[in-house]
Amino acid sequence: MNLSHGYGRTPSPEDAERLLRAALDAGVALFDTAALYGFGANEELVGRVLGPRRDDVVLASKCGLAGVDGRRVLDGRPETIVRTCDAALARLGTDVIDVYYLHRLDRAVPVEESVGALAGLVTAGKVRAVGLSEVSATTLRRAHAVHPVAALQNEYSLWSRNPELGTLEATRELGVALVAFSPLARGLLTADPPRPSALPERDIRRSMPRFDAANYPGNLALAHALDALAREAGVTLAQLALAWVLSRGEHVLAVPGTRSVEHLHENLATLAAPVPERVLAAAGRILNAGTVRGPRYGAATREEIDTESYDDAG
Repeated sequence: MNLSHGYGRTPSPEDAERLLRAALDAGVALFDTAALYGFGANEELVGRVLGPRRDDVVLASKCGLAGVDGRRVLDGRPETIVRTCDAALARLGTDVIDVYYLHRLDRAVPVEESVGALAGLVTAGKVRAVGLSEVSATTLRRAHAVHPVAALQNEYSLWSRNPELGTLEATRELGVALVAFSPLARGLLTADPPRPSALPERDIRRSMPRFDAANYPGNLALAHALDALAREAGVTLAQLALAWVLSRGEHVLAVPGTRSVEHLHENLATLAAPVPERVLAAAGRILNAGTVRGPRYGAATREEIDTESYDDAG
């Protein structure tokens, strides 16, 4: 996403392509995009780079959120899903998408209808597997009863524990991969955490309460404590954060985003740098749902999110 959308200034097409090629050369085999990202530009970027090596990767994209006449539109109607898929196939330069996610639940459309459309795309040979994003365990079960769900992509990290309220267990029970997005806490859990006052005007973190003046200093202090713990363990803060996510279950995957080839290799090195269980446990005690400051989204965005929430749980 951050190559085309959401995080302020985007890199040049040349730099974005260089990063994706470096990921391919490093053995990365899962690439995750969406119709929303750059309002189609990200799918075009991914298609250009992955085209010659399409058979080497698992290609995932998303529907249900898209740019329409310059506006972000949530639309889970079956006819829209089919139309979005056809456009995505053209932009990606492929005849099949390996995993196609419903990006958000459209509360005006029963999830059974949206998933029914995705199932139809599987039957038509345009999609290999169905996924969901930002939904609860209850919605996952309803969808899974219509058509097998291969993957659920929800935010999961040391500071976003919502899956522990239901979807972590539900995915394990149903044999669904839990794909953790923003596993590095939107840049907080890295060697160069963001400075909210310096974020570009269109950066999505400007609207997130955890980055506002009342909450961010406390969250940054927790990140500093985690950084000290990581150094003691001989890993970087990002590697500690990724190792924690990957420790949550055999079915849990992480999709960290980056614009830096250096950070790409740092992230991948997590797999070769085992972190002791005691360190992972200590990290979980430092940053968790009880210690983080602020909800993960503002009130307007929370209205369209179906996942379980600690804000609702109290």
